[in-house]
Amino acid sequence: MILIVAEHSNGKLARVTREMVSCARALGREGGIAILVLGKGVAAAANEAAQLAEQVLVADSDDLAAHDPELWAAAVAQIAKEGESHAVLVGAGRGGRAWSPRVAVKLDAPLLEDVTALRYEDGGYVATRFTYLSRVTETVWADAPVIVASVKPGALAPAEALSEHGEQFDVELELPARRVEVTGRTTEKLSRVSLAEAEIVVSGGRGVGTAEGFTSLVEGLADKLGAAVGATRAVVDAGWRPYAEQVGQTGKTVQPKLYIAVGISGAVQHLSGMSKSRTIVAINKDGEAPIFKLADYGVVGDVQQVVPALISQLAEKPGQ
Repeated sequence: MILIVAEHSNGKLARVTREMVSCARALGREGGIAILVLGKGVAAAANEAAQLAEQVLVADSDDLAAHDPELWAAAVAQIAKEGESHAVLVGAGRGGRAWSPRVAVKLDAPLLEDVTALRYEDGGYVATRFTYLSRVTETVWADAPVIVASVKPGALAPAEALSEHGEQFDVELELPARRVEVTGRTTEKLSRVSLAEAEIVVSGGRGVGTAEGFTSLVEGLADKLGAAVGATRAVVDAGWRPYAEQVGQTGKTVQPKLYIAVGISGAVQHLSGMSKSRTIVAINKDGEAPIFKLADYGVVGDVQQVVPALISQLAEKPGQ
């Protein structure tokens, strides 16, 4: 069995869960796919997961209401052992990175981190991942009865729903005593679509000039398109935008239908986070910028003139 640990929030599966299902289906190993849904009040997320896998294992417990790496690791390891899983897939976000090493230790399994592709051949697992600031694609091979792999969000296409829904089963867990208590939580209120879930992303680089220029150009264009806003590391380091919007090696990986790069030269660290976008449009005054080698469409021009013209044209469109 391939065990996938669902990521979810507010009753909805995160995109990376569907990406892990695509990864599991591509492996093609016997035993089927099971999705483990942990948390409190997870019925809606479990119902959505049943559209993607033959089995959905549900642990709805007060003990799992707040994320705790020790408890989640214990839960995942227990279910993996009981189900005789040969692969455990987790999302390589902050949570998955915190507890996946613990699961690997409990299962005496190799840990394949931040993988962008995974396949099974010659009796072992072959994973690819970026290294050396994404200048190198590394291939690693693991030969073991069970492996734990964290899948880089945005690296794979999300899986489509099955024709028939899978069965749901409640599971009983033997969890250790909690040693860490969450004393408070602040949720950021977003006025637009999430960067990780967006079908259109408008990103800005230092080429927009100033923080104010970023707001008027990048946010202005994103608002007209109903898009998410992204930024390069240089912009985030300058304090113009929050880290949550960073796209690239040390930020988020995105794979939207349309990615518009405004004033972005195309450093390899940034390209690693958006190179799999379906259509890439680049706007930059430097015709030799590396971003144009990757772009499907390129506009060589001053972003201070090109972007306002685009916004003006979109404003004249009905329904915009």
